[in-house]
Amino acid sequence: MAIPIPSRQLFIDGEWRDPVLKKRIPIVNPATEEIGRVPGDIPAATAEDVEIAVDAARRAFSRNKGNDWASASGAFRAKFLRAIAAKILERKSELAKLEVVDTGKPLDEATSDMDSVAACFKYYAELAEALGAKQRAPISLPMQSFKGHVLKEPIGVVALITPWNYPLLMAAWKVAPALAAGCTAILKPSELASMTCLELAEVCKEVALPPGVLNILTGLGSEAGALLASHPRVDKIAFTGSTPTGIKIMTAAAQMVKPVSLELGGKSPIILFEDVDLDKAAEWTIFGCFLTSGQICSATSRLLVHESIAAKFLEILIDWSKNIKISDPMEEGCRLGAVASKGQYKKIMNFISTAKSDGATILYGGVRPQHLKKGFFIEPTIITDVSTSMQIWREEVFGPVLCVKTFTTEEEAIELANDTNYGLGAAVISKDLEKCERLSKTLQAGIVWVNCSQPCFYQAPWGGYKHSGIGRELGEWGLENYLSLKQVTQYVSDEPWGWYPPPSNQ
Repeated sequence: MAIPIPSRQLFIDGEWRDPVLKKRIPIVNPATEEIGRVPGDIPAATAEDVEIAVDAARRAFSRNKGNDWASASGAFRAKFLRAIAAKILERKSELAKLEVVDTGKPLDEATSDMDSVAACFKYYAELAEALGAKQRAPISLPMQSFKGHVLKEPIGVVALITPWNYPLLMAAWKVAPALAAGCTAILKPSELASMTCLELAEVCKEVALPPGVLNILTGLGSEAGALLASHPRVDKIAFTGSTPTGIKIMTAAAQMVKPVSLELGGKSPIILFEDVDLDKAAEWTIFGCFLTSGQICSATSRLLVHESIAAKFLEILIDWSKNIKISDPMEEGCRLGAVASKGQYKKIMNFISTAKSDGATILYGGVRPQHLKKGFFIEPTIITDVSTSMQIWREEVFGPVLCVKTFTTEEEAIELANDTNYGLGAAVISKDLEKCERLSKTLQAGIVWVNCSQPCFYQAPWGGYKHSGIGRELGEWGLENYLSLKQVTQYVSDEPWGWYPPPSNQ
């Protein structure tokens, strides 16, 4: 059954607007390879549209002194965030199906993502309300003749550039805290998956979000995204995506000393010690690497398994992998859908081919499923006989590909795990909780999972070390991304300061 695809325009200053140059980009359904007329298309913003959107965001940030989004109470902003959450839940089924058409992920996953989107907006509504109580936090000063406090103020107009693997969820991770803080925003989703972000614009219209508070520009990253990153009237950039693109954004922002927060790539390890329950470990290993077809920056795609259990564990892992349902992502029970685009499919297959040429063994998968003749589908792939110098071990594949190495000692496991330019996530699985605690301290990653992989909670900070990014999203840390601190110090003594002698009377 065909999914109705709304025809949308750019969303600027609270209204739908045609792109100035009338450009549009065809939508490609990765599960069917249908393109253009059947799935539809999205508007493509260019430089002219970026200027209009920045103007709208700046006006909304300071439309009237004392009566703008930035100076409104947290309770006022929270009402809109909660209303957005409610509308997302009302349209959950429709939005999930649109996301399946855009990304190829299983419908169950996309539906769960919509619940998470709504929960994110609700969570930041609560933090928006609490923000007022944190204003004028006193500073303890060493001199009684002075008193001081801190103000937390919205940083200004922010550009939010988001990826294609979790289109609406990654947008929520940025939009919700930015609006809660009092910023106005321009959201630029990936051109590969923008439909649900455009529907977020419709939701904003329905809840009467003030014009210009959130503007949504779809289009090519090389055009709209790059212009936002270097725009002199954009006060901050928040980006989730690849490390090479993050470097370009940081370079552009540096020319204006503009703050950035970057959530970038990963090549995260999962470490299995000899005392694990093999089936439980297999389930977490599969979940940690093959969820969303491995298209997760935090995917635990490097398996380090103790040599004493490696042979048996790999047998069990193959059995679990064979049991994964790969199908049309709209089918009930689908657990592995298509990867998001033809370009991504080719990239992943090239990684697998190169690994084989380099001497690695494709232990399982690595090919198109025989029963699926169309769509960008790849079987879950397990690769062994990998050296630490191989591309497949060191670079982010962003696909359903798991690389395996064995270790003999805890020290060797830590060394192998930390031998990477990345540092987003890491998982350790063992019944020895003291050992898990030691590894939690020594693993060089912003997120460490113990006896699990990939759980994500809005209350906890999300972000990485090294080439995996700068700053943290989610929790109170996510809100702090969009706030500036201002020190206010007051002289309260009745006595003259006395540093300079008073002028003599003439």
